Amino acid sequence: MSINFFNTKNISRISASLLLVFVSVFAVADEHVPTAVIETKFGDIELRFFPGDAPKHVENFLTLAKSGFYDGTIFHRIIPGFMIQGGDPNTKGTDKSLYGTGGPDHRVPAEFNKRPHKRGILSMARSQDPNSAGSQFFIVVQDSNFLDGQYTVFGEVTKGMEIADKIVSQKRDGRDNPDERIEMNVRIVEAEDKE
Repeated sequence: MSINFFNTKNISRISASLLLVFVSVFAVADEHVPTAVIETKFGDIELRFFPGDAPKHVENFLTLAKSGFYDGTIFHRIIPGFMIQGGDPNTKGTDKSLYGTGGPDHRVPAEFNKRPHKRGILSMARSQDPNSAGSQFFIVVQDSNFLDGQYTVFGEVTKGMEIADKIVSQKRDGRDNPDERIEMNVRIVEAEDKE
């Protein structure tokens, strides 16, 4: 009597087992990804990242944040019904004509993915060149699907969207710069610190 190991029942069991292993590995891997807290005068915005979708963008943000790059920068562009943008080192100064033009001495290649630009999404700003991302990022305050496939989504807000709403509602000038400085400090929370 021969046993057919590759019968339909066994293949289904193997497939189900592999799926469980696959899901478990990603669940555990996600637990080991650091999170971030953007501290502002209005309160904190907590972020989680999508390293499976945009590993270079996540690594870039974490590296810059750990080095203190973002500390003292401001949310320099606020557009109600759309987004808040920050991360430009030029905003540590007071010359508003330079706001939105600064970044680190490197660029991050595009990692466009299937995640939609819905409310709460963290995405990377860039120039016309898709591979020009550096340090500037934005948080979407209203679904903006027209950005899908054109900007790299690399995380989302998990807590503090009311803070983003407060920021976007501030008075602003004709270039969408807030009238008052909204400084940030970015703190990284390592996975082992969350337990």
